Amino acid sequence: MDISNVISMLGAIALFLFGMSTMTDGLEKLSSGRLEGILEKLTNNVFKGVLLGALVTGLIQSSAATTVMCVGFVNAGIMKLEQTVGIIMGANIGTTVTAQLLRLGNISSDNAFMALLKPSFLGPILAIVGVVFYMFIKGGRKKNIGQIVLGLGILFIGMNTMTVAVAPLQDLPEFQSLFTAFSNPLLGVVVGAAVTALLQSSSASMGILQAISTTGVVRFNIAIPLIMGQNIGTTVTALLSSIGASKNAKRTAMIHLFFNIIGSLFFLVVLYAGNAMLAFPFWENVMDMGSIANLHLLFNVACTALLLPFNKVLVRLVERIIPGGSEVREVSVLDERFLASPSLALERAHDAVIQMGLYAQENYRTAVELLGHYDLKKLERLNETEIALDKMENALDNYLVKLTDRALTPQENIKISELLHTLSDFERIGDYSVNVAECATALHNKGIVFSNIAKRELKALTDAVDETIEKALECYRERSYDLSLQVEPLEEVVDLMRDDLRARHIERLKSGACTIELGTQFLELLINLERISDHCSNIAIGILHQTAPKGNLVLTDTHAYTHELHHGHNPEFELMFAAAKARYYDPLMEAEPPLGEE
Repeated sequence: MDISNVISMLGAIALFLFGMSTMTDGLEKLSSGRLEGILEKLTNNVFKGVLLGALVTGLIQSSAATTVMCVGFVNAGIMKLEQTVGIIMGANIGTTVTAQLLRLGNISSDNAFMALLKPSFLGPILAIVGVVFYMFIKGGRKKNIGQIVLGLGILFIGMNTMTVAVAPLQDLPEFQSLFTAFSNPLLGVVVGAAVTALLQSSSASMGILQAISTTGVVRFNIAIPLIMGQNIGTTVTALLSSIGASKNAKRTAMIHLFFNIIGSLFFLVVLYAGNAMLAFPFWENVMDMGSIANLHLLFNVACTALLLPFNKVLVRLVERIIPGGSEVREVSVLDERFLASPSLALERAHDAVIQMGLYAQENYRTAVELLGHYDLKKLERLNETEIALDKMENALDNYLVKLTDRALTPQENIKISELLHTLSDFERIGDYSVNVAECATALHNKGIVFSNIAKRELKALTDAVDETIEKALECYRERSYDLSLQVEPLEEVVDLMRDDLRARHIERLKSGACTIELGTQFLELLINLERISDHCSNIAIGILHQTAPKGNLVLTDTHAYTHELHHGHNPEFELMFAAAKARYYDPLMEAEPPLGEE
């Protein structure tokens, strides 16, 4: 075997991995979140969890991706830790589908029809069909289907090329000695885990093992520790995704790790002890693609059957290893039984809306932190919280709509309207916070930073908006008329700052003291920050409308009321506006540097 064979083999592995990645990405796009929705609606029945975990993983062909989804859902408070155990066990079974597809390489060429299913023939056909769909047919779903078919074709081509490339290895004594060494169970497990952790895909490492099996050097006692190691190595992706997440999210990743470690250790002891006593006749059997695929499936099914009755023990184990109270952000349970008592249902809905406000505030502060110090883990946390916000909005909408079918008092109808408006405002604050985070991502990806004066301006504006959110949330939580009055002056200061900072930044752009890229991001931030304060104003006006004394203009015409405030007809408003302006706006104007500093 010369250098050309080595290069061919590495190229074949690269092609195989690219095909698998392309196919998996296409499957995930085609699901359009529907698979995630299936997982979210999972009941506490662990057996259903196993079936759904196997189904979802079988469709997207990545147990790591399924486990990472679980980590994200637990981190966002959408799913409980106990619900993930069955899904993780099922994911290990679902990931065996790829190996079963690749065993088509073992089909005999004697049967003309069956020979058409061999990767050497099927791969190019699928690649041609896939590329036609992917490149020449318009339509999102058709393009995704084309990507899946193209990926599968490339996967088969890569597998066939790998099989051809490794063929010369079978005559090398060194290669045979290397694989003989893997019969040492500890070494086999370590190598299997290391390769899978590097590739971050047990399906990919299993495909490589299947290709090598065509050389005739892979025996049962060599394959079993490698397969067990591959199952352990695939947990690395979920462990990495849990860094910086909540304790329960870390526990979810640890369940995946311990499930695979315990199952592997148990069957290693059983098999090696059994062989020592009984001398299994299959111990030295040569494995082919099909037998490796079957062994992989059997091992994962056996592990699930072994540990499924102990699912609660696994949960307690990881809770002991990662001690402390749960940091999970539980989504408020809107039990439909409360609907029989509208007053109680409205109280629960009010608590859930406050929870939305806290999540929106958290996301805003995280987004602002990203502007100063970009951190991928914080960005992941923000995105997961945004998912929780969206789910809560949908749940509350549905809950309140169901409540309207009940016999309600006029006051309860008003409360429902207020809740619907407020939850929408909090959800929009979350959306605009995501926009701020996207600006931070754009700056980070382009390697550009704002100047000192721009940073100072943004700091003042983001501080003002932060106080506006704090006041809006506080006045809503307390349903306080006095606290509600404090929001509109802050919102007016934010409007003033947006206008002046935009004008100053445009002047810097004109003078060439600021680049177009920076200018665009700065102006985009101004827009999003001002809109966040607008929604805070909406929340406060809603509370004013509910709590104002009789005769107040806000009770009859909120637009006229805000117009009166902004045109100097309310001394109390003017005093609070002046105080907020002195805190945030005036220091900027007094410290304005020369234009050239930008």
